[in-house]
Amino acid sequence: MKVYHSIFDFIASGKSVVTLGTFDGVHVGHKKIIGKLLKSAQVDQLQTVMITFAQHPRNVLNSSDSIKLLNTTEEKIQLLEKQGIDHLVVLNFDSSLSELTGEEFVKNILVDKLNLQKIIIGYDHRFGKNRASDIHDLIYFGKKYHFDVEQISAEEINEITISSTKIRHAILEGEITLANQYLGYEYSFSGIVVKGNQLGRTIDFPTANIQMNNSQKIIPKIGVYIVQGSWDGKVVRGMMNIGTKPTVDGRNISIEVHFFDLNEDLYDKEITISVLKYLREERKFDSIEALKGQLTLDQQSAVSFFKTLE
Repeated sequence: MKVYHSIFDFIASGKSVVTLGTFDGVHVGHKKIIGKLLKSAQVDQLQTVMITFAQHPRNVLNSSDSIKLLNTTEEKIQLLEKQGIDHLVVLNFDSSLSELTGEEFVKNILVDKLNLQKIIIGYDHRFGKNRASDIHDLIYFGKKYHFDVEQISAEEINEITISSTKIRHAILEGEITLANQYLGYEYSFSGIVVKGNQLGRTIDFPTANIQMNNSQKIIPKIGVYIVQGSWDGKVVRGMMNIGTKPTVDGRNISIEVHFFDLNEDLYDKEITISVLKYLREERKFDSIEALKGQLTLDQQSAVSFFKTLE
């Protein structure tokens, strides 16, 4: 898959079939649309082109109605790379793009730059300045500029919308198993290991304090989770606490991961955390010893969980 971060970098070498959208999460519903794209390309001997955006359009057009993301742009590219698409165009959704009329977007970008033969799009898709153009306009432009329009049904679009909403809600509620089921893969985030207060090592549970790379990513509900961390080609099992550590601190929210059977300096390393299962709520214990006892139980639960995967 070739990736383009500007429409001007794309040089069409043949006719294309195109779909576009935010594709945040690249979840099971999105993959049905991608399947349509690939099938159409095979039948009509076309190149597949996906257009997505570096920013969620809602976050640009309406800052009061911003939305947290399931994927960063880099994560989205990695997920789409597995789908067999020929070309991915990542547009910067800025004011200049949002000012294009519907016809300007179709003519200047889809037709002139992508050599559009067919577009696969949702029946409710709106585009162009002030989102003034709809599927009926697109069909008209198709006749004018000689390309076909395939509408994605209301049922399929509703499924995608519901799935995206359910995934975000599930992550925020700690329902990670359900979120991963909808995604079709494990929810993950990346960050840099930074220095914390180093209290974990004093009770034999040293932790890596993770500072997330992207503030737009959804942070799971406060609580304790079973996770896997990956860095430098390694995959290491562990458990994670998201919260304020009320027994020892109780102030700022942090993300801390205790990796099992690891003796390595992780400071300044970039680590990807895959969230596998929610264990329990974060709570305040009467003593450090009580906290240590609970952490021991948490680790036993995590080890038992990993045994079920073997």
